[in-house]
Amino acid sequence: MTTLLARIQDRLRKRAAYVRTKSALENMPLEVAIDLDLYKPDADKIAARAVYGH
Repeated sequence: MTTLLARIQDRLRKRAAYVRTKSALENMPLEVAIDLDLYKPDADKIAARAVYGH
């Protein structure tokens, strides 16, 4: 039972980190995104790679 709760907590933490990261990427100024060579519409893919490692 403890393992199940730990896995659920880990997934919730990762989901929260994904949402924060995606939001930060989507809301950054265009100039910053250009400087970092990021395509803002790919924020979901970038956030997933950063948090989940995919």
